[in-house]
Amino acid sequence: MKVTILGSGAYGIALALMFNKNNCDITIWERFEDKAKDIIKHRENKQVLPGVKIPDNIKITTDLEDSIVGSELIVIAIPAGFVDEVTLKIKDIVSKEQHICIASKGIEQDTCLFVDDVVRKYIKSKKIAVISGPSFAVDIAKYVPIGLTIASKCKKTIKVVKKGLENDTLKLRETDDMIGTEICGSIKNVMAIASGMLDGMGLPESTQAMFITESLHDIKELIKALGGDGKTVLSFAGFGDLLLTCTSTKSRNFTFGKIIGEKRPKNEIDNYIANTTIEGLYTLKSIHKLIKNKKVDIPIVDLVYDIVFNNEDPEELKKFLIKKQ
Repeated sequence: MKVTILGSGAYGIALALMFNKNNCDITIWERFEDKAKDIIKHRENKQVLPGVKIPDNIKITTDLEDSIVGSELIVIAIPAGFVDEVTLKIKDIVSKEQHICIASKGIEQDTCLFVDDVVRKYIKSKKIAVISGPSFAVDIAKYVPIGLTIASKCKKTIKVVKKGLENDTLKLRETDDMIGTEICGSIKNVMAIASGMLDGMGLPESTQAMFITESLHDIKELIKALGGDGKTVLSFAGFGDLLLTCTSTKSRNFTFGKIIGEKRPKNEIDNYIANTTIEGLYTLKSIHKLIKNKKVDIPIVDLVYDIVFNNEDPEELKKFLIKKQ
């Protein structure tokens, strides 16, 4: 199977290793020429996944059209904020026979569209799937057991993705609830910021567990309010990913929240933002706007937004958890 992976970041490379285990013909597209040359030279992305070697049989290119033509499966593994731009560029290249798998997570800020909605805006296809779940790229690259949710309305697309990705270390559980899966994959990054704040304030695992439990209830209500299946909150994409990102310093979102909870100097926080991809920060603005537009009451999102953007005291989180209905 020929597979195109759009994005040479940590997750794109990790997925490439999984496809490689199944002897797929893989091409990774990188936007910038100098970065592509560096990855080709060293056979690794030293910036985001140091020490993880990319096999020589995996092609790296900056030619978008060449990377896509002839592929059976196109995997989108770029930050959510760039999906619109890239999808617009490939809309006339992608054929109706090709399948698309979205590994990007988030909600577009201006439109409040989920990633699959952004893709469908330009590519009129039913052959679109979303994968999401508890999986740091570095762990996938270590070939340890990993479980992901795959969501699609198209059974053929699920079959194609599973054929390429599933192996003796990676399991995919399927669902047709794309809305619920995307909500889980997006909002967990916001929750991880809040969880990091609690850790930064020195609060123990007992409080973390309380917060995660409360978060599950809120996520379930948001899924139902937006037309998804509430049970999705118990999937790999839901509870699994929430548990991982809300408890690990490997999560950039958790780490960001932690330095806020520790009340580090503003210049240190700004420096972290400037030098780190924090998907939850991008998503926080989007989901805050989305719940206002949809008139859904998710107070934890409002509070985290106020702490991050309006200088509210992180200590308010402790009061919130006790008072929350």
